[in-house]
Amino acid sequence: MPIEVAAHAGFCMGVRRAVEEAMRVAASGVPSCTLGELAHNPVVVDMLRERGVPPIHTPEEAQGRQVLIRSHGVSPDVLAALADCGSPIIDLTCPFVARLHQIVADGTADGTPVIMVGEREHPEVKGTCGWACGDVYVVATEEEAAALPEMPCAIAAAQTTYPPERWEAITAILRQKVRQLREHCTICNATPVRQREAKELAARADAMIVVGGHASANTQKLYAACKALCPRTIQVECAAEIPPAFANTESDFIGITAGASTPAGSLEEVYTHMTDIQNTEFTMDVIDASMTRIRPGQNVTGKVILVREDAVVVSIGYKSDGVIKMSDLTQEDVKEGDEIEAEVVKVNDGDGNVVLSQRNIVNRKAWEALMVKHAAGEYVEGVGKEAVKGGLICDVEGVRAFVPASQLAQHYVEKIGEFVGKDMRLKIIEVDEKKKRIVASRKAVIVEETAAKEKAAWERLEKGIIIHGVVRRLTNFGAFVDVGGVDGLIHITDLSWVRVGHPSEVVKPNQEIDVVVLNLDPERKRIQLGYKQLQPRPWDNAAERYPEGCIVEGKVLRTVDFGAFVELQPGLDGLVHISQCSTTHISKVTDAVQAGQIVRVKVLSVDTDKKRISLSIRQAIEDEVFDEEIEPVVDEAEAENVTEFSSEE
Repeated sequence: MPIEVAAHAGFCMGVRRAVEEAMRVAASGVPSCTLGELAHNPVVVDMLRERGVPPIHTPEEAQGRQVLIRSHGVSPDVLAALADCGSPIIDLTCPFVARLHQIVADGTADGTPVIMVGEREHPEVKGTCGWACGDVYVVATEEEAAALPEMPCAIAAAQTTYPPERWEAITAILRQKVRQLREHCTICNATPVRQREAKELAARADAMIVVGGHASANTQKLYAACKALCPRTIQVECAAEIPPAFANTESDFIGITAGASTPAGSLEEVYTHMTDIQNTEFTMDVIDASMTRIRPGQNVTGKVILVREDAVVVSIGYKSDGVIKMSDLTQEDVKEGDEIEAEVVKVNDGDGNVVLSQRNIVNRKAWEALMVKHAAGEYVEGVGKEAVKGGLICDVEGVRAFVPASQLAQHYVEKIGEFVGKDMRLKIIEVDEKKKRIVASRKAVIVEETAAKEKAAWERLEKGIIIHGVVRRLTNFGAFVDVGGVDGLIHITDLSWVRVGHPSEVVKPNQEIDVVVLNLDPERKRIQLGYKQLQPRPWDNAAERYPEGCIVEGKVLRTVDFGAFVELQPGLDGLVHISQCSTTHISKVTDAVQAGQIVRVKVLSVDTDKKRISLSIRQAIEDEVFDEEIEPVVDEAEAENVTEFSSEE
């Protein structure tokens, strides 16, 4: 009965980090508790409870104890409530979840709504929603995404353990719902790797065992993925739950995997149980041999038996004890009796001791995490550390990397030192496994992201749609507008209904505007946009703005033999007939008005169909003179006489 365990089964990075820190806290003796169950696994929860770190469900239950925040993270309100209760906090939020919180907080700072793709009741989703400053929508299915209202803009993020294929299906729908969608695929890189390995194993196995807590959403997804490929798939929390006749011990090929919250002990227990079924007879020699075989590069767990000034001595169940130099120790406050994990560096240092190192584990895990991202084609985060000949040395998530000068930007970089201390996204382009060296590129990230934005933009563009954009630069012939990754041109004739000398008279750089797509040429990558088409024409509301009988000011544009044309507003002018230019008879229009003169005119009629407005200077003057006439006032003495006369009457 062959048995195979998936390479990435068991604790993910975030849960492992949380459990290791919780164990350290438990050993410290400081009264502590976890807010919620640290992991969706009863074995982990019971183990911590036995060591004095029980779970609580509300901040008030902490009662001043030190509180560990689980890897799922919490909202700012919960952190504030813990602070109000006087409880010290140890934040064990998974780095991937913390990055998700930051994306949501920054992306919604201006009130932009967030669409959270994940399970509504999952603690990670609940905690993440609390970091949003705008409206929050949670969708878990394509149907829920299709039911969302249409929005001008939004950001989309994902639960870190959400299935990647479902994220792709839902975001495809969101792109149709949201005019300007900012997508952040925040799924942990370990999730697709774990699921891919499990599916490959399930496709080959006669039977599958998925180890993990029944309440773990991650384990449930893993179980469903395996069940679809291998009908004889079961989920168990421990070996005792495996049915007695589950597998044929002679011929069945058994695959074993585990959820991200499953401790190594549970996985090993299941593996040992299945191995015991396979091998019913063991000799003590075989058992002893299996217990004492160690090799360089192997991880071992032992108990600290002596703490020296320069090193820690660890009993690892081998004929010799292990020694860890203080420089290779990453765990703080180590004391006798502590359990400790380390890597075997040498089986014999010449004095009969086994040389161990914790730092090697940290470095190896950092390297393995980078290799997973490299295999998946993901970008990595780096920080410039030192400018050297030919390029830049970077710290890429704990691993030293080299970025050639030619890979720093799309243009020539004269001063490489300007990138020292700068955060940057990089793509690994070369790997030397033996020397543990990598070469990375910032330029590749810029090129790929630009191409992705352009592709996404062209896919959603179509003639006639209205789209939001940002004015990037102005030329004499028009304005270039960024419409979500690609630039389109508003020709100067499409900026305004009136003639303009330069685009700056209408728009400014970095101004946000709505434009209409007039024409598309994908082959030449040209987009023709219109701005004036979304603005009212001057004649559209001329009758309402200039009703007959009103008196307004205007500028004389030009004179002709039969009258003068007066501009009421840019793009809208009317005619003052020669007979209406003056209150007296004139032979020539120029005897009354000159081009450029500001005059007051009365609107006689407006014909929007024929685009004609009839104006009169003469009637404007006559009306104003009439309005200024002063009515006669009776002298006070005469008024009294009139009053007296009226009394006598």
